[in-house]
Amino acid sequence: MIDKKIIIFATGGTIAMKYDEASQGLVPACTGEDLAAAVPGIGEIAPLEFYQFSNIASPAMTPQNMWAMHEKIEEFLARDDVAGLVVTHGTDTLEETSFFLDITKVSEKPVVTTAAMRGAGDTSPDGPMNIYCAVKAAASEKTIGQGVLVCLNETLHAPGEVMKTHSANPATFMSPWWGPVGYVDLDRVILRRSSLGVKRYHPKALTARVDLIKAMTGSGREYIDFAVSQGVKGIVIEGFGRGNIPPAMVPGVEDAVKKGVAVVLTTRTPGGRVLDVYGYPGSVTDSRRAGIAMAGEISAAKARLKLMVMLSEHPEWATDRARLEAELDI
Repeated sequence: MIDKKIIIFATGGTIAMKYDEASQGLVPACTGEDLAAAVPGIGEIAPLEFYQFSNIASPAMTPQNMWAMHEKIEEFLARDDVAGLVVTHGTDTLEETSFFLDITKVSEKPVVTTAAMRGAGDTSPDGPMNIYCAVKAAASEKTIGQGVLVCLNETLHAPGEVMKTHSANPATFMSPWWGPVGYVDLDRVILRRSSLGVKRYHPKALTARVDLIKAMTGSGREYIDFAVSQGVKGIVIEGFGRGNIPPAMVPGVEDAVKKGVAVVLTTRTPGGRVLDVYGYPGSVTDSRRAGIAMAGEISAAKARLKLMVMLSEHPEWATDRARLEAELDI
């Protein structure tokens, strides 16, 4: 057992839900203290302190919530009596919140996010073991300087690589192509690799609005034009394959770029980079002529959050495609 505290930073999610007869479904019901009380042996890892940030389902999480979480988490980590922090969260947007907290992180102390696919009142809930492993990881010296880690099913993932892959199975969180960074065993935490290419940013506030548009067969410029009319600072387009988009979207991209909006291209595939290898209308080569920036292999949802943070700190990057591509191509 370590002497310093681990903060249990509760935000809600399925991990904190129980069935409600009136609502005919799972609803937020448990606090961080309630969750820890259901975990045998957790108090033998480290002294615990609890903070209830919210108690919401994760689809209600917003970038501004994430920013407020970041600020409060850094307050806790700045304390000398705190060794690390565990965030309990819903699974639907866990990968986004974890990524946001990772790219804005300041302290070298561990932050581990965790969740559950089964409610606290369900048969064989997975939350207690996930919390136990997350606390163990946050209390380990091996995770110092590793940024934010995502811990479910005794497995540790990097936020930039992990994704929810199944709507219901507890083994849903995976890191396609690259795999986990480590795992939590009975006696210790084992790390097999570090996540490379993580870039961090420290804006004073989250000010830049960025929208995400998914390319569909037959898509035109309408959604791009609407986003520009709403005053966005950036637009992320989720393209096909290597990042190719319907040709009818390209004029909208060009006009948005001319108006000073950062337009960034991602791919719907869970692996591989956006790259200008084709030359037909709507290809990445074509949309790059219109001014679009390639985002490498980052997912569209994470690219949106990263662009939002980047432009909040460096609004001048919106018109610097070379810089956008250098920062986003992880």
